[in-house]
Amino acid sequence: MPHPVFDANATGSNKAFGDLPEWDLTDLYPSPDCPEIKRDMDWLETACAEFAHDYEGKLATLDAAAMLEAVLRYERIDVIAGRIMSYAGLRYYQITTDSQRAKFMSDCQDRITAYTTPLVFYSLEFNRIEDEHLADLLSQNPDLARYKPVFDRMRAMKPYQLSDELEKFLHDQSTVGAAAWNKLFDETIAGLTFTVDGEELNIEGTLNLLTEQDRTQREAATHALADVFQTHLKTFARIHNTLAKEKEIEDRWRGMPTPQTGRHLANHVEPEVVEALRDAVVAAYPRLSHRYYRLKAKWLGLDRMQVWDRNAPLPIEETRVIPWDEAERTVMEAYAAFDPAMADLAQPFFKQGWIDAGVKAGKAPGAFAHPTVTEVHPYVMLNYLGKPRDVMTLAHELGHGVHQVLAAGQGELLASTPLTLAETASVFGEMLTFRKLLAEARTEAERKTLLAGKVEDMINTVVRQIAFYDFECKLHAARAQGELTPDDINALWMSVQAQSLGDVFDFVPGYETFWAYIPHFIHSPFYVYAYAFGDGLVNALYAVYEEGDPDFRTKYFDMLRAGGSKHHKELLAPFGLDASDPKFWDKGLSMIEGMIDELERMEG
Repeated sequence: MPHPVFDANATGSNKAFGDLPEWDLTDLYPSPDCPEIKRDMDWLETACAEFAHDYEGKLATLDAAAMLEAVLRYERIDVIAGRIMSYAGLRYYQITTDSQRAKFMSDCQDRITAYTTPLVFYSLEFNRIEDEHLADLLSQNPDLARYKPVFDRMRAMKPYQLSDELEKFLHDQSTVGAAAWNKLFDETIAGLTFTVDGEELNIEGTLNLLTEQDRTQREAATHALADVFQTHLKTFARIHNTLAKEKEIEDRWRGMPTPQTGRHLANHVEPEVVEALRDAVVAAYPRLSHRYYRLKAKWLGLDRMQVWDRNAPLPIEETRVIPWDEAERTVMEAYAAFDPAMADLAQPFFKQGWIDAGVKAGKAPGAFAHPTVTEVHPYVMLNYLGKPRDVMTLAHELGHGVHQVLAAGQGELLASTPLTLAETASVFGEMLTFRKLLAEARTEAERKTLLAGKVEDMINTVVRQIAFYDFECKLHAARAQGELTPDDINALWMSVQAQSLGDVFDFVPGYETFWAYIPHFIHSPFYVYAYAFGDGLVNALYAVYEEGDPDFRTKYFDMLRAGGSKHHKELLAPFGLDASDPKFWDKGLSMIEGMIDELERMEG
């Protein structure tokens, strides 16, 4: 199972929210010891061995029909392996501290890695097929030609391939490499406890206090986080050092020109497009975050902001817990107002055990939507605490889920959306929910609170994530020069904080360790720019929607159904948008700027 993508701002400790849904994983498998898992594991072992026997050394000799059969057999193996690992992974993320669940996932991972090692030849050999020969095969068979985007992505790796033997070795030892360090990180984070005002909380509960109205609680939570991170800092530094070094070694052997190259290739995005996004956001820091936080300091009655004030609610904000059924109704109505078909796609998530919402001991932090495999359905994980932000997180993850359901029609190899567009439906779902709430605001104070909350979410999604990206770029560059001490990493973290947040902030001692808990750096190096990419893209898309394009809904659903079958240029063209144009990013950022303008006008 690919590591779930954690959304950074979900947080918590349990109260009464009504009945919170839990996952029903039986659509994948009835239980960890059920005969179906044994049947699928046995099938997988045989299927992989037979695939290697039938095709190794022969791919270049196949005609179009035989090549299509090979691709379909490979896709079926992908489905069965993905189904098993999805089940094992989702069970583990429900209670990461349960050693039996951890063992079950590790054992599945070990066996599947061993079974699939004979398949490593496939992409390597496929990439050695001459371009003309492959083009000829695709022209003969439209069913085979449908997989061209998959082949293009595979062949993008062609210049960076190692020998077949080395590739098999890397595949084989992956379970004791990055995967093992990832697991150590997850288990360490899930096992942390923080004492705030005599109460013992997990990381979700403690991060949640940073959005409490009571400033002394926010301060206490910040100190508790800093104290515990400091205690475990050597472990976190060791994980970062090892993973960055492992990546540097593999990149060097592959001849990757930069540490980011692998991510850009996987995302099917040109480095200059990411650079244009990064530069546009960094140039906008003064117009966005710096300006907004100066406004916020005024609202909070402060000359200087502390880090525990960054996500503080406004003094005028109504403090109330939003019950689960209200959160469900809000999001479903927003989706239905856009298009009833969107609400129909979202409905089963609530009714059929596709969401796990409650905060529980040992549960993985954050939130994610995991697509599982195309013949089953996605599962959404939240840590729901009844805050307005949690309603937005629900809208966000449900957007991912709807996207994954629509893209499933492409089949296993083509359904997965490149990360550049993976955040589209999620951020769009959030925007629909926000616009609904804004339209229903009864007072000026309520409108101000909603606008400020949305601006903060966008700053967290765009400014904060690009600052994260810069931190990662600096960390990988520094690690290439030698081992990094915890103090070295702390200094790199602080170098991006003041720059991105602005001069109104003071940074309390201890905050320099807050890089330690961010899971993206561990699970998916350089993933974070996808959030900023998605936000900018959706802001531009939403502007087209508001301009009243009569075919917008049809184009939008077509884009989601495309999954990974088209490049971002092709998918955005029907909307008249182009992400490689630097002005494109300014269009997205100007929407955030416009909201800050409105907040400033409210000040009179």
